[in-house]
Amino acid sequence: MSARMLPVPDGLDGMRVDAGLAKLLGLSRTAVADLAAAGDVLLDGRPAGKSDRLSAGGLLEVTLPEPERPAEIVAEPVEGMKILHDDDDIVVISKPVGVAVHPSPGWTGPTVVGGLAAAGLRISTSGAAERQGVVHRLDAGTTGVMVVAKSEHAYTVLKRAFKERTVEKGYHAVVQGHPDPTRGTIDAPIDRHPRHDYKFAVVAGGRPSVTHYEVVEAFRAASLAHVKLETGRTHQIRVHFSALRHPCAGDLTYGADPVLARKLGLTRQWLHARTLGFAHPADGRWVEFEAEYPDDLAGALEILRDGN
Repeated sequence: MSARMLPVPDGLDGMRVDAGLAKLLGLSRTAVADLAAAGDVLLDGRPAGKSDRLSAGGLLEVTLPEPERPAEIVAEPVEGMKILHDDDDIVVISKPVGVAVHPSPGWTGPTVVGGLAAAGLRISTSGAAERQGVVHRLDAGTTGVMVVAKSEHAYTVLKRAFKERTVEKGYHAVVQGHPDPTRGTIDAPIDRHPRHDYKFAVVAGGRPSVTHYEVVEAFRAASLAHVKLETGRTHQIRVHFSALRHPCAGDLTYGADPVLARKLGLTRQWLHARTLGFAHPADGRWVEFEAEYPDDLAGALEILRDGN
């Protein structure tokens, strides 16, 4: 355990303890609430509850648990993970559903880096130990194309490319209803949901987030949209379409209709990383890769088409 003394800055005056400490320490509000419940948050020497208010100039004393050890990479084959391209610098894969990109505390399922290790592929040693070679991520429940760096040079170049947004990320999403206009841009900041820590939401003062979309096929109850991301926030497409009242079909977390989800046989959001284009780190030539729809998404699309 370690204790930290933190003066309350003027900008947090009047804010709840859980929200203010989350900002100060980079923790989730749930984690701060747990610390407060355990009596590990003192405000001016007295135990503070999560909903107590901060006062500028006050003194916070927080007792933090020891950080968890990084999760270890377990080399195990990943069923359904396809290698689309492999050379000395990069490996491009099609990620199946239910697979995390790298190990993390609490995750016990398969991972992309574990699957690559099981396939005998050497990847870059750059990055934190448990996510070496990882230059971008897909949610465990989202399928599609992604690239992993194999060389240190590729890691550096690709990390910069994703940061500078020179990578073209194309997604396909089946969203409920019919977005109007059929082609547009969603420019709305995203941050953690103010009440549900496992979700994200459009929040004033959140991180800038820009999504471009175009409806390419319309059905009776839903639309197939081609989506291009300008930024890459967690759950960005899901949050933005939910904010438009057109959530991804099957995405119950963000307000999708459970009746439609059952009709389409969906147990997760209809969202797929379809294409990925970038300058190859070895010589700068432009390369593009495409991942086919997995069976569950292809089946749901057929049901929609048959119903028109």
